[in-house]
Amino acid sequence: MSDLAVTPVERHSVPLEQGAIHLTRFRPAGTPRGCVLCWHGAIESGRIFHSRSGKGLAPWLARQGYEVFVADQRGRGEAPPRPARGVALDQTDVIVDEIPAAIEACLALSGAERLHLIAHSWGGVLFASSLARFPALRDRIGRQAYFGTKRSVKSWTPQRLLYVDLIWKGLAPLARGLCGYLPARALRWGSDDEYAGSHRQGADWVRPRPWIDRRDGFDYATALADGGLPPVLHIAGAADRALGHPDDVARFAAECGPHRQRQVTLGRDLGLDRDYGHLDMLTHPQAMQEIFPLLIEWFEEG
Repeated sequence: MSDLAVTPVERHSVPLEQGAIHLTRFRPAGTPRGCVLCWHGAIESGRIFHSRSGKGLAPWLARQGYEVFVADQRGRGEAPPRPARGVALDQTDVIVDEIPAAIEACLALSGAERLHLIAHSWGGVLFASSLARFPALRDRIGRQAYFGTKRSVKSWTPQRLLYVDLIWKGLAPLARGLCGYLPARALRWGSDDEYAGSHRQGADWVRPRPWIDRRDGFDYATALADGGLPPVLHIAGAADRALGHPDDVARFAAECGPHRQRQVTLGRDLGLDRDYGHLDMLTHPQAMQEIFPLLIEWFEEG
């Protein structure tokens, strides 16, 4: 399909009791083929889906005719409040407040009845958790695609020992204790900082423990055990040896209970020109030709 014109980018703020979510909206020319919400992962912002120069998955989808909303969770990008000592927000707040509010805001702005969801890394864990808690939200979702999404990490590789065990579970709690939040940008561990509570909960879930909320004991795996999660394309990078190892991605897919799904590992074995990693599956120049069209096929199939 030839690229279609894209109208200027819009910015929307979704106020919450404390702070706000920010939505960046990409609108196609003509009637949209569908509505898409993009949700980023830990220590990053919505910029994983769109660059300042206008590149990335979100503008590409808009050129294919989709209306696309890219979320910045509270504390990411310019969405307030900034991570700081004393800010008590955590990932349960994302699951309970931010994701439902973002879904409703996107549907209200677009006039659509349902939307597709694209998540990167930990964003898929948070989104699946929200759908587990609120079954009514599942009716608002068409199809989902999770890029490099794993919850607990069991795969043993040198990269896992460095990034997960040494940094995320070892050094990061020390930095969090000193600063009152995780200063990922200053430490060059990520593109954005993280609330102390969010990192604490995330580091707990990365361990091979039950998928249970440490704040109120909600059991997410049990909530999804009987099925009901909207269809998911579970995407792993063949060269991702730590942050979204294909084996850990597959285990998360199983942990989400019975649901319509497809699992894809992006690499030469799939006929691609290269083996992709955790970030370049969304940012590499070749992703536009090799990976992004898979999403159109998945959305249109449903």
